[in-house]
Amino acid sequence: MPVPAPETDHPRCRWARTDPLLRQYHDEEWGVPVRDSRLLWETLVLESFQAGLSWLIVLRRREGFRRAFTGFDPEKVARFTDEDVERLMQDEGIIRARAKIVATIGNARAYLAMRDNGEDFADFMSKLVPDAPIHNPSGTVLSQSPLSVKISKELKSRGFRFVGPVIVYAWMQAVGLVHDHDPGCFRYTPEP
Repeated sequence: MPVPAPETDHPRCRWARTDPLLRQYHDEEWGVPVRDSRLLWETLVLESFQAGLSWLIVLRRREGFRRAFTGFDPEKVARFTDEDVERLMQDEGIIRARAKIVATIGNARAYLAMRDNGEDFADFMSKLVPDAPIHNPSGTVLSQSPLSVKISKELKSRGFRFVGPVIVYAWMQAVGLVHDHDPGCFRYTPEP
């Protein structure tokens, strides 16, 4: 009996059908609840770099980002200097967007300021989205929501940048705060 082609072995969300890397990300990571503060921050950084680009571009460079941003260690990234920004602008392994690089350094500082003020990033998110995952009505496709607008404002009030409502919503999907798998997707689960 023939083995099904990878793109047809499971019904998937429409966006995850075109590339093996997208399929793997969809099948293993996208929408899986994340409760680790540092990993939540890393994912938010990657989502900010995706703004205006294809997510596939970010996935293909994710290891380059991890290397360039010292494993997404906020303590180390927060100490980056103007020289580090210039070094990163020459790094072909990442998306070389100065404003996004500078924002990432600032966001590491904002993340640490929250921590130093006794506000754990994962706990902060849990308070804002206590009933995660949120299920949207079947077949509804959103690019942002009232909650992503609220979270965006909260993050900006704490010094974060490149965290607009659309980026925040994509991040919420990625880290399992919102369940947005297509109803025909093998990873879709109906609302409890």
